[in-house]
Amino acid sequence: MMNTEELDRLLDKYYKSESTEEDENILRAFFSTGDIPEGYEAEKEIFSYYLASASVPEPSDDFEDRIMKGVSGFEMMPFSGKFRKSIIPFLSVAATLLILVGSYFFFVNRNETKDTFSDPKLAYAETMRILRNVSAKLNRGTSALEPVSKMNEVTVRSFETLNRSTKTIGKNLMNLEYLQKAIDIVNVPIAKNVNK
Repeated sequence: MMNTEELDRLLDKYYKSESTEEDENILRAFFSTGDIPEGYEAEKEIFSYYLASASVPEPSDDFEDRIMKGVSGFEMMPFSGKFRKSIIPFLSVAATLLILVGSYFFFVNRNETKDTFSDPKLAYAETMRILRNVSAKLNRGTSALEPVSKMNEVTVRSFETLNRSTKTIGKNLMNLEYLQKAIDIVNVPIAKNVNK
Protein backbone atom coordinates (compact mmCIF):
# COMPACT_ATOMS: atom_id res chain seq x y z
CA MET A 1 0.00 0.00 0.00
CA MET A 2 1.40 3.38 -1.02
CA ASN A 3 1.26 6.21 1.52
CA THR A 4 -0.79 9.28 0.63
CA GLU A 5 2.26 11.57 0.52
CA GLU A 6 3.91 9.44 -2.16
CA LEU A 7 0.58 9.14 -3.99
CA ASP A 8 0.08 12.91 -3.92
CA ARG A 9 3.63 13.46 -5.18
CA LEU A 10 3.14 11.05 -8.11
CA LEU A 11 -0.27 12.51 -8.96
CA ASP A 12 1.14 16.03 -8.83
CA LYS A 13 3.89 15.01 -11.27
CA TYR A 14 1.26 13.29 -13.45
CA TYR A 15 -1.02 16.35 -13.60
CA LYS A 16 1.94 18.62 -14.38
CA SER A 17 2.97 16.26 -17.23
CA GLU A 18 6.29 15.63 -15.51
CA SER A 19 5.73 11.96 -14.70
CA THR A 20 7.83 9.22 -16.23
CA GLU A 21 6.41 6.05 -17.74
CA GLU A 22 7.53 4.21 -14.61
CA ASP A 23 5.60 6.69 -12.41
CA GLU A 24 2.48 6.20 -14.51
CA ASN A 25 2.85 2.41 -14.33
CA ILE A 26 3.06 2.67 -10.53
CA LEU A 27 -0.12 4.78 -10.49
CA ARG A 28 -1.93 2.35 -12.83
CA ALA A 29 -0.94 -0.60 -10.65
CA PHE A 30 -1.98 1.21 -7.47
CA PHE A 31 -5.39 2.26 -8.80
CA SER A 32 -6.08 -1.20 -10.25
CA THR A 33 -6.25 -2.56 -6.69
CA GLY A 34 -9.49 -2.29 -4.77
CA ASP A 35 -7.97 -0.62 -1.68
CA ILE A 36 -7.88 3.11 -2.43
CA PRO A 37 -7.78 5.94 0.15
CA GLU A 38 -10.80 8.18 0.44
CA GLY A 39 -10.76 11.20 -1.85
CA TYR A 40 -9.04 9.47 -4.77
CA GLU A 41 -12.14 8.05 -6.48
CA ALA A 42 -11.83 10.35 -9.51
CA GLU A 43 -8.22 9.27 -10.09
CA LYS A 44 -9.29 5.61 -9.81
CA GLU A 45 -11.84 6.22 -12.58
CA ILE A 46 -9.20 7.87 -14.78
CA PHE A 47 -6.65 5.09 -14.38
CA SER A 48 -9.33 2.37 -14.72
CA TYR A 49 -10.21 3.90 -18.08
CA TYR A 50 -6.54 3.82 -19.10
CA LEU A 51 -6.30 0.14 -18.13
CA ALA A 52 -9.45 -0.68 -20.12
CA SER A 53 -8.28 1.26 -23.17
CA ALA A 54 -4.85 -0.37 -23.04
CA SER A 55 -6.44 -3.64 -24.16
CA VAL A 56 -7.44 -2.17 -27.55
CA PRO A 57 -5.16 -3.81 -30.12
CA GLU A 58 -2.96 -1.81 -32.44
CA PRO A 59 -4.02 -1.89 -36.12
CA SER A 60 -2.06 -4.14 -38.45
CA ASP A 61 0.71 -2.76 -40.65
CA ASP A 62 -1.39 -3.00 -43.83
CA PHE A 63 -4.49 -1.42 -42.21
CA GLU A 64 -4.07 1.93 -43.98
CA ASP A 65 -3.47 0.25 -47.34
CA ARG A 66 -6.65 -1.84 -46.97
CA ILE A 67 -8.67 1.31 -46.11
CA MET A 68 -7.30 3.17 -49.13
CA LYS A 69 -8.06 0.23 -51.44
CA GLY A 70 -11.61 0.07 -50.10
CA VAL A 71 -12.16 3.80 -50.59
CA SER A 72 -10.68 3.87 -54.07
CA GLY A 73 -12.70 0.76 -55.01
CA PHE A 74 -15.89 2.46 -53.85
CA GLU A 75 -15.08 5.57 -55.87
CA MET A 76 -14.64 3.44 -59.01
CA MET A 77 -18.04 1.74 -58.71
CA PRO A 78 -20.28 2.81 -61.54
CA PHE A 79 -23.58 4.37 -60.52
CA SER A 80 -26.08 5.04 -63.23
CA GLY A 81 -27.61 8.49 -63.45
CA LYS A 82 -31.08 6.94 -63.14
CA PHE A 83 -30.13 5.19 -59.88
CA ARG A 84 -28.71 8.40 -58.42
CA LYS A 85 -31.81 10.38 -59.38
CA SER A 86 -34.10 7.84 -57.75
CA ILE A 87 -32.16 7.49 -54.49
CA ILE A 88 -31.61 11.21 -53.77
CA PRO A 89 -35.26 11.89 -52.76
CA PHE A 90 -35.21 8.91 -50.37
CA LEU A 91 -31.97 10.09 -48.79
CA SER A 92 -33.41 13.59 -48.42
CA VAL A 93 -36.52 12.29 -46.66
CA ALA A 94 -34.42 10.05 -44.40
CA ALA A 95 -32.12 12.95 -43.46
CA THR A 96 -35.12 15.20 -42.71
CA LEU A 97 -36.71 12.54 -40.50
CA LEU A 98 -33.43 11.97 -38.71
CA ILE A 99 -33.07 15.71 -38.00
CA LEU A 100 -36.67 15.94 -36.75
CA VAL A 101 -36.36 12.92 -34.45
CA GLY A 102 -32.99 14.09 -33.16
CA SER A 103 -34.37 17.58 -32.49
CA TYR A 104 -37.37 16.13 -30.65
CA PHE A 105 -35.18 14.06 -28.32
CA PHE A 106 -32.76 16.94 -27.84
CA PHE A 107 -35.46 19.39 -26.78
CA VAL A 108 -37.44 16.88 -24.69
CA ASN A 109 -34.37 15.69 -22.76
CA ARG A 110 -32.86 19.14 -22.48
CA ASN A 111 -35.44 20.34 -19.95
CA GLU A 112 -34.96 17.38 -17.63
CA THR A 113 -32.13 17.98 -15.19
CA LYS A 114 -30.89 14.96 -13.35
CA ASP A 115 -29.07 14.93 -10.05
CA THR A 116 -25.93 12.91 -9.91
CA PHE A 117 -26.40 12.42 -6.17
CA SER A 118 -29.57 11.28 -4.43
CA ASP A 119 -28.28 12.27 -0.98
CA PRO A 120 -27.89 16.08 -0.53
CA LYS A 121 -25.27 15.62 2.19
CA LEU A 122 -23.16 13.51 -0.12
CA ALA A 123 -23.58 16.07 -2.91
CA TYR A 124 -22.53 18.86 -0.53
CA ALA A 125 -19.49 16.88 0.66
CA GLU A 126 -18.42 16.15 -2.92
CA THR A 127 -18.86 19.81 -3.90
CA MET A 128 -16.77 20.92 -0.93
CA ARG A 129 -14.03 18.41 -1.83
CA ILE A 130 -13.92 19.72 -5.40
CA LEU A 131 -13.89 23.35 -4.23
CA ARG A 132 -11.04 22.58 -1.79
CA ASN A 133 -9.05 21.01 -4.63
CA VAL A 134 -9.68 24.03 -6.85
CA SER A 135 -8.77 26.38 -4.01
CA ALA A 136 -5.53 24.50 -3.33
CA LYS A 137 -4.55 24.63 -7.00
CA LEU A 138 -5.39 28.35 -7.22
CA ASN A 139 -3.38 29.05 -4.07
CA ARG A 140 -0.47 27.11 -5.51
CA GLY A 141 -0.73 29.19 -8.69
CA THR A 142 -0.89 32.50 -6.86
CA SER A 143 2.04 31.54 -4.63
CA ALA A 144 4.12 31.31 -7.81
CA LEU A 145 3.33 35.00 -8.40
CA GLU A 146 4.75 36.12 -5.02
CA PRO A 147 8.23 36.81 -6.47
CA VAL A 148 6.59 39.07 -9.07
CA SER A 149 4.84 41.10 -6.38
CA LYS A 150 8.12 41.35 -4.43
CA MET A 151 9.84 42.58 -7.58
CA ASN A 152 7.08 45.16 -7.98
CA GLU A 153 7.59 46.35 -4.38
CA VAL A 154 11.36 46.62 -4.91
CA THR A 155 10.77 48.57 -8.13
CA VAL A 156 8.43 51.01 -6.38
CA ARG A 157 10.92 51.51 -3.53
CA SER A 158 13.73 52.02 -6.05
CA PHE A 159 11.74 54.70 -7.87
CA GLU A 160 10.94 56.41 -4.58
CA THR A 161 14.65 56.45 -3.73
CA LEU A 162 15.48 57.80 -7.18
CA ASN A 163 12.84 60.52 -6.78
CA ARG A 164 14.30 61.58 -3.42
CA SER A 165 17.79 61.59 -4.91
CA THR A 166 16.60 63.63 -7.90
CA LYS A 167 14.93 66.17 -5.61
CA THR A 168 18.09 66.46 -3.50
CA ILE A 169 20.27 66.91 -6.57
CA GLY A 170 17.80 69.49 -7.93
CA LYS A 171 17.93 71.47 -4.66
CA ASN A 172 21.72 71.35 -4.64
CA LEU A 173 21.84 72.55 -8.25
CA MET A 174 19.51 75.43 -7.36
CA ASN A 175 21.81 76.33 -4.47
CA LEU A 176 24.76 76.22 -6.84
CA GLU A 177 22.93 78.53 -9.27
CA TYR A 178 22.23 80.99 -6.46
CA LEU A 179 25.87 80.77 -5.38
CA GLN A 180 27.01 81.34 -8.98
CA LYS A 181 24.71 84.37 -9.29
CA ALA A 182 26.04 85.74 -6.00
CA ILE A 183 29.60 85.24 -7.21
CA ASP A 184 28.74 86.93 -10.51
CA ILE A 185 27.18 89.88 -8.66
CA VAL A 186 30.19 90.22 -6.39
CA ASN A 187 32.70 89.86 -9.24
CA VAL A 188 31.08 92.43 -11.50
CA PRO A 189 32.01 95.46 -9.39
CA ILE A 190 35.47 94.16 -8.71
CA ALA A 191 36.07 93.62 -12.38
CA LYS A 192 34.83 97.14 -13.15
CA ASN A 193 37.14 98.66 -10.53
CA VAL A 194 40.12 96.72 -11.85
CA ASN A 195 39.47 97.90 -15.44
CA LYS A 196 39.36 101.56 -14.41
